[in-house]
Amino acid sequence: MSTNARKLKVGIVGGGFMGQVHGRAALVSGATVVGAVGSSPARAEAAAEATGAERGFGTLDELLAADVDVVHVCTPNNTHRDVTLKALDAGKHVVCEKPLATSVEDAIGLQTAAYEAQLVGAVPFVYRYHPMVRELRARIAAGDAGVITSLHGSYLQDWLAGADDQNWRVDDTTGGPSRTFADIGSHWCDLTEFVTGDRIAAISAQLRTVRAQRGGVEVKTEDLATAQFRTEAGVVGTIVVSQVAAGRKNRLYLEVSGTESSFGFDQEDPDRLWVGHVDASQVLTRDPGTLSPDALRVNRLPAGHAQGYQDAFDSFVADSYAAVLGDRPDGLPDFAAGARSARVVDAVLRSAANDSAWIPVDHAVDN
Repeated sequence: MSTNARKLKVGIVGGGFMGQVHGRAALVSGATVVGAVGSSPARAEAAAEATGAERGFGTLDELLAADVDVVHVCTPNNTHRDVTLKALDAGKHVVCEKPLATSVEDAIGLQTAAYEAQLVGAVPFVYRYHPMVRELRARIAAGDAGVITSLHGSYLQDWLAGADDQNWRVDDTTGGPSRTFADIGSHWCDLTEFVTGDRIAAISAQLRTVRAQRGGVEVKTEDLATAQFRTEAGVVGTIVVSQVAAGRKNRLYLEVSGTESSFGFDQEDPDRLWVGHVDASQVLTRDPGTLSPDALRVNRLPAGHAQGYQDAFDSFVADSYAAVLGDRPDGLPDFAAGARSARVVDAVLRSAANDSAWIPVDHAVDN
């Protein structure tokens, strides 16, 4: 990983689970967490304690007036646009949780704002930072798969399976018009495009809300989604995403099928990569002695020592800070990636609203 030339000062907006994850990653990456903002002035000190910040700030304006280089936005989805714009206007680099925004227009607006201000904007599609994902990407780029014939997989969770399970993401006014696909399907699509270098060109999707009510309140966002798609290179694919799949905690699985080799990556077993051939198959393990240079760059631990989600997040934040300091780390998911994801989610919603019609995914012009 890149070594920071100076110690960055960061602020974190939001003291929930993701704020804690961002805070740990910031500290591991060598930054000083100057302050944190909670959901209310009364929650300022609790947010500081949760994120490892030196102090709590009662308001966002107070934090932005402080001496900070980078602001981490870890608030509900419907606030991302306004909080991020304020931070950019204050001259701060931004790491914003996904989805970058709840509409394509707003996501592109944030991408443009960061570009015009010449500030770094990053979105934590952190599964890019598993070493075996980078190994998969390198092998596909080297042609090991031969002709890629299909892409398929799933992202399954069960944390909203119960009739009374509740979270702010369920409410479309705070979470946005898509829940499951925007929250986890976006990760799968980003990962797939990242490792193959091939973008989804058109998509046909269907959504289902299994729990029509939660706590007596009508649910307007989807519990699960399925989709078929085709890429710009003509590869066909399928995906299933669900937050109501009992027993599945956080299982993102991607399989790339090719004429020479096929590959399977399971986020719940991230130190291994399955490689299939016609006459045999093998399982590659994360071993610094055998990894490709790109995979080795994001490797943090010796072979045999499990490396997981927080390690991937730490690597993502380290790359974000390296970009702030003038480096251009390969594979950093920036605001262009966030806007791209918004376009894919929008295509899913439009397809589902039109009897699973095939909808092209319009491409933003990357700055």
